[in-house]
Amino acid sequence: MTSLRLLPLALALAVAGIAPARAQSLLELYESARAYDATWQSAKAQYDANLFRAEQARAAVLPSANLGAGLTRSNVESTVPPMNAGITTQSATISASQPLYRPANFATWEQGKRQVDLAQAQLTAASQDLIVRVSQAYFDVLAAQDTLAFVQAQKTAVGEQLESAKRNFEVGTSTITDTREAQARYDLVIAQEIAAENDLRVKKLALDSLVGKPDVKPNPLALPATVPAPEPADVNAWVQQGEENSPAIRQAKTAVEIAQLETEKAKAGHLPTLDLTASYGVNRNPGGSATVPTSTRSNTASLGLSFNLPLFAGFATQNRIRETLSLEERAQADLEASRRAVAQAIRSAFFGLVSGQGQVKALEAAEASSLSALDANRLGYQVGVRINIDVLNSQSQLFQTRRDLAAARYNVLVGHLKLRQAAGTLLPEDLARLNALLAK
Repeated sequence: MTSLRLLPLALALAVAGIAPARAQSLLELYESARAYDATWQSAKAQYDANLFRAEQARAAVLPSANLGAGLTRSNVESTVPPMNAGITTQSATISASQPLYRPANFATWEQGKRQVDLAQAQLTAASQDLIVRVSQAYFDVLAAQDTLAFVQAQKTAVGEQLESAKRNFEVGTSTITDTREAQARYDLVIAQEIAAENDLRVKKLALDSLVGKPDVKPNPLALPATVPAPEPADVNAWVQQGEENSPAIRQAKTAVEIAQLETEKAKAGHLPTLDLTASYGVNRNPGGSATVPTSTRSNTASLGLSFNLPLFAGFATQNRIRETLSLEERAQADLEASRRAVAQAIRSAFFGLVSGQGQVKALEAAEASSLSALDANRLGYQVGVRINIDVLNSQSQLFQTRRDLAAARYNVLVGHLKLRQAAGTLLPEDLARLNALLAK
């Protein structure tokens, strides 16, 4: 029965014949989070807003048209010739213009195109962040479940050791010290169990709130677990990928391009503008006017070019250019800072992943050694060459090693996602590959 309790909690329930509720896969919960998570929904709404904002910039180079109409009633009193009458005037005008040469408007249009690229990079970053958050919350629950299962198994083992110590004391083959040591260790494990139960409860609440489902039960990791190595195995290759794909770098590059176009707009303050204009107007006086007693109507059509050349604006244009050049320089500095931050994040994630793989291998060896040590101490206690505290310490070491091993495996799996996130190459397909490592 003890070997059953050493299994992860979900597997132990299955072996015991207790049917838990249907577990959800990592991909299922990711899709639920996309439809529920407020942070993701906010990023998506901002992306849509940026697209519409970019379309607004295009309007600066498209034709514009206006329609105006008016109706006035005037009372005219005159002595020469004698007149006292009301005059009605009706007017309607339609006008249109098409920019022909407006460098600032065309720069604004180009900025709108860059805003689309910026919005896409921001949405990509939000999508990758959601993948990592869901995965982290998912494996946090699994780690908390394993911790609770190991603590409960340790409680059972310590309880058996406590009963054994009591029996040996009653028959006079051991001292009261063994009983008290076992009792103290048992009380400590009870406290650890309470803490583990609460930690599991908190982790499950975090996952539930992220995916919008109550009482989520994630699939456990399939055992024996195979922890993949990073591919490629060269950290510099990952840094190169980050330079090409990182959303943060793409945003910074786009910001530089937008700043350069802003400088072009400022320089356009010295350049002329040329527009094509057209208008058509109608004016009517149904009852005549002060000079013409009969009904009148006049139609006016015009087509022409409107040219404007700025001459002097109180040095506003020159200072605006200086301002935009400084902002362009700041954008370049931000781009360089982003490149350095991404490279550092990639290297940290890569070496953390390699270190985590080494920890998994070391803990797997430590688990085997701890199990052998526990068996040896139990045998030594039975033949009288070991004392009870030796057995208790061996049990504690074994369960702690198993807990650390499970947590190290989860950290490595999430570390793969974080490495790809830092490099900007994280996709839902990576989540699918990770999901394949879970129990069916």
